[in-house]
Amino acid sequence: MEAVNRVSVDITVVVGSSHMPVRQLLKMGRGAVIDLDAGHEDECWIYANGELFARGEIMIVGDKIGVSITRMMSELQV
Repeated sequence: MEAVNRVSVDITVVVGSSHMPVRQLLKMGRGAVIDLDAGHEDECWIYANGELFARGEIMIVGDKIGVSITRMMSELQV
């Protein structure tokens, strides 16, 4: 079990996306808001080491933001 505890996994959650010119991005300062193409009830994509493995939903608990897995990749392939 100790060997498993030393394995690192990079988790990425994609909530939405946006397209904008680089010049607009460079003009943005701290605290700038980028509009995404997703609503608050849309699913997010969850990647482990760059590979899609699940879909989920964003959860807010107090002042923390988390992700609840709703479907595993194996369920998405059927």
